[in-house]
Amino acid sequence: MPHEHHHGCGHESNDHDHDHDDAALGYQDNLFQHIDRPNVVALNADGNAADIIKPWHLRLDEAKFLESDADDQLIIRIPFIGTVRLKAILLKAGPGGHTPAKISLFANAPTLDFNDIQDRPATQEIVVPQSRDLGEYAVKTAKFSNVSSITLFIPEAQGEDTTRIYYVGFLGTWTQSKSQPIITVYEAQANLADHEKIQGMDGTWSAPGH
Repeated sequence: MPHEHHHGCGHESNDHDHDHDDAALGYQDNLFQHIDRPNVVALNADGNAADIIKPWHLRLDEAKFLESDADDQLIIRIPFIGTVRLKAILLKAGPGGHTPAKISLFANAPTLDFNDIQDRPATQEIVVPQSRDLGEYAVKTAKFSNVSSITLFIPEAQGEDTTRIYYVGFLGTWTQSKSQPIITVYEAQANLADHEKIQGMDGTWSAPGH
């Protein structure tokens, strides 16, 4: 984990992107190192979903991106290591009509199915302007205060047949796993130690008898 953290201090690309206040605040609150990148999943996607989860100094880079496949709808599920309290989501998309019209955010959603997600009330929706710039969208922190995963549902692009995402990032604070009431302390420790083995943990939490 620390080796990725140090990349953000790179002297080349972290100099004058957004000047002092924005860059300093963003990097300090950036949750990149707490994202479980190997288990980031996308549906109807052409490309590797984890490619858009980039370290801070690559947030403006357009070499890697994720594009929708059969149509302009896209689902991206991003799990965290432990739990986080979200303040904002960062998004770089486009160009032009490939920009999402809006994004529905779902905190701790157990499903990745297009049919289910359209009937599920979103935790919050954000409207995305047609811009290739990096945008910061504040979330209602009270609704995102104990988040172990966040799912992004993009119902449509702004005119083009596909949606393209260059970067997704999150600002907030990491709260580890101490505030999860459903599992015991011992199970929480085991989960953290064996994290790569519990991709389906959402299902196991709701199993009868737990």
